[in-house]
Amino acid sequence: MVDHTMNKRRTRRAPGPLDPARIEELALGYVARFATSTARLEAYLTRKLRERGWEGEEQPDPAAIAARFAARGYIDDESYARSRAEGLLRRGYGARRIDETLRGAGIDDALRGAVEPGEGARRAAALRLARKRRFGPFAPEPPDRDRREKQIAALVRAGHGFDIARAVVNAAGTEEAEQWAAEAQAEDC
Repeated sequence: MVDHTMNKRRTRRAPGPLDPARIEELALGYVARFATSTARLEAYLTRKLRERGWEGEEQPDPAAIAARFAARGYIDDESYARSRAEGLLRRGYGARRIDETLRGAGIDDALRGAVEPGEGARRAAALRLARKRRFGPFAPEPPDRDRREKQIAALVRAGHGFDIARAVVNAAGTEEAEQWAAEAQAEDC
């Protein structure tokens, strides 16, 4: 005899509409799990309200909830922007990609400008990506012209300026590339 109850899938009950206590719990849970910006929390709450609806007298204002969380110190846009920018630099991304990422997270222009990397950090990030992807002087063999152009294009797509990408890929050797990055880092200090 075959037990057919094992094959039945459990159906999930759709969550009910939000109320003041539940939206507060959602917001707290979100900021506890994720490093976020005020704008991202606002977008999350707006999406949850749209998906689940509202069960209450007065429709909540996600912007006000996010602002209240920022005032309490649960969210710090400056720390988020600085941390996100440093993380992207460590992974080898350039200033343009950092700016796009922070803009997408709702970080304002002034704060994006404050965390913009200096020339030394930009060069070091480009070098890090070139080393990781084995571009230019880090390649096992010197690249031909087509390969060099593709490597430059990849660095530009990663957010580096054309001049930085070209300098990294066209470096004669690893020592020359590292010296080039070190010069700018010394000037930044």
